[in-house]
Amino acid sequence: MAIRSLDAFARMSIGRAFASGVGLVAGGFLILLVLVAIFAPWIAPFDYAAQNLMNANAAPGWPHLLGTDEFGRDVLSRVIHGARTSLSVSATAIAISMTAGMTLGAAAGYFGGFFERAVMTVVDLTWSFPDILIALIFVAIIGPGLTSTTFAIAIAYLAQFTRLTRAQIVRLKRETFIEATINLGAKPSHILLRHLMPNAIAPVIVVGMLAIGDGIVLEATLGFFGLGAQPPTPSWGAMMSSGTAQLFLSPWVIIFPGVAVAITVIAVNLFGDELIRALDIRDRLRGA
Repeated sequence: MAIRSLDAFARMSIGRAFASGVGLVAGGFLILLVLVAIFAPWIAPFDYAAQNLMNANAAPGWPHLLGTDEFGRDVLSRVIHGARTSLSVSATAIAISMTAGMTLGAAAGYFGGFFERAVMTVVDLTWSFPDILIALIFVAIIGPGLTSTTFAIAIAYLAQFTRLTRAQIVRLKRETFIEATINLGAKPSHILLRHLMPNAIAPVIVVGMLAIGDGIVLEATLGFFGLGAQPPTPSWGAMMSSGTAQLFLSPWVIIFPGVAVAITVIAVNLFGDELIRALDIRDRLRGA
């Protein structure tokens, strides 16, 4: 059955994913986390950049529920604002990568020939390198910061979306309704945008959601190396990096952002698995 729009995709998948207990808990946590990130300036009890050296490395308690770091900054406030940084960078990067990958993959799969060989050669070349290596090389060339981190993550995952989209388009081109549309004289743009892409988009979106979890880990890794968000902007990776020097004096500085990364990635993967189950597309993902 053809999926004609993103609205249809949402009706078919999101509701079914939330219907299970695991999907409800994981999806509810992700919604709560997004709301926390959006309203971070109003939820955080303290200014994330405010220093109080007289209260440095304070243990969790009142009023600093998760303690303070080596500069006396409230860890809870920095974890809350770090959620905004990590989620926005990861989601933006995956959105860019998914859009570019779907465009390249759809064109390569539909037109084939020299264009397909050229695109897939470059894609396969980048696919052979670890994501972290591609991201590190890009950030090292462009320079540290949130913008370069965003594009580094986008480039690192471009091959994944290109390969998946191409595989879906190649499979769908052999369907009877596509052959009928071609025989009726429809233009390639009409076939791609109205028939092929709507039917290929479901697995790509699911993989995109799962990639957000990987993107959060990659952003935290770059932040840990000092290549992501620059001080005083908080990110979970940068917080863990600064906490390593105080590991035995104030372990909560590294523990709480690390727990935030771990729980978020687990929730993303669990909800993504429920989406795959709801859409019954596991075989299509394996075939890619």
